[in-house]
Amino acid sequence: MTERDKGPRIRKVPAGDNRQRLVCPDCEYVAYENPKVVVGVVATWEDKLLLCKRAIEPRLGYWTLPAGFMEMGESPEEGAAREAWEEAYAKLEIIDLLAVYSLRHISQLQLFYRARLLSPDVSAGPESEEVGLFTFDRLPATDLAFPSVHWAIDHFQQVRGADAFAPFGNPSGGIADLRRGR
Repeated sequence: MTERDKGPRIRKVPAGDNRQRLVCPDCEYVAYENPKVVVGVVATWEDKLLLCKRAIEPRLGYWTLPAGFMEMGESPEEGAAREAWEEAYAKLEIIDLLAVYSLRHISQLQLFYRARLLSPDVSAGPESEEVGLFTFDRLPATDLAFPSVHWAIDHFQQVRGADAFAPFGNPSGGIADLRRGR
């Protein structure tokens, strides 16, 4: 028996479950496949927004908010701050949860936080071609990488300066809005 022949490799409905899972036929271990959690920030310095131009796929060369997959053993806030450091060498303070977006078509849950940069000194990390601080009337709106970047920026502007609000969710319109990019 080779390594390829071991572990969870058969799709079946385990006892007590209601959907197919990857199961080991030898020991019945179930390998659950769950959505990935993405964490990010809408970070500002005074009246400017931090954006990063992607140096990696997907959407190489497009602008995005600092964001990425959460790592094991970190809180969502720690992950969002880590991503801002890795992509823009940005030191920041997380303020509060801005939005929770469910992207069912790619099995992602995205959490975006409002954050305040502690310094305007930012520079491109290994996943960014360049970074910049943009006024909201000068954003590269047609070159934003993902629909959720548009959503988070729009939602941020709706509550800019607010002390308290309920976190936003997906904008209405469903998957059609995702395909259009807004």
